[in-house]
Amino acid sequence: MGASQTRSDNKYQDLADRTGFSPEQIKNLHKRFKYLSGNEETISRQNLENIQALANNPIKKQIVEAFFDKRNQHQEEAGSFEEIGFEQFLMVMSHFRPPTLKTTDEEKEALRKEKLRFLFNMHDTDNDGTITLEEYRKVVEELLSKSGAIGLEAAKAIADAAMLEVASTNVPHMAPDDFYEGITFEHFEQILKGLEMESRMHIRFLDVDTTTMRCGKSTS
Repeated sequence: MGASQTRSDNKYQDLADRTGFSPEQIKNLHKRFKYLSGNEETISRQNLENIQALANNPIKKQIVEAFFDKRNQHQEEAGSFEEIGFEQFLMVMSHFRPPTLKTTDEEKEALRKEKLRFLFNMHDTDNDGTITLEEYRKVVEELLSKSGAIGLEAAKAIADAAMLEVASTNVPHMAPDDFYEGITFEHFEQILKGLEMESRMHIRFLDVDTTTMRCGKSTS
């Protein structure tokens, strides 16, 4: 029992070193992972798609895919997983980790860039390094049309207009017949330059408070 407990503690400490979570936070997240997976060793897309709190989220697909996107594993690898284990789940959750009182300004800047890259990846669905008009349009269409306030055609028009505004801001000297290929990560950083990420990137649909990484009552 003692040896088993030591191995478990060492594993949690290793994960803590890699993710920035405390061992206690990792234990809480592991409990939530086991609940979501039905006590299995891996989670599938279906496990996350069945979460009731996600049912009416207009970007549900992007949120679910983010957990299986290899780009979100703090590696250079691209592609996606069919299922993920706890360590991979934890790596994705680490993108939502808020800074602590001990976090230096340099570390805060690195955290911010990491969060921005995570958000960028969610919308760069084909992993070509740009958020194209088509990708941007899909997000805006889903956000607007699913609200029931406007129709699909109006949503498309708004998405096109928004993309043109982004283009004029990022490439102010474009000629009228120039083609704007899309939002690069550098453009994306500029667009969100004044946004305070730490107070906005929360993930409550998993019943996890990401300001403390404590799990609430288990609900589907």
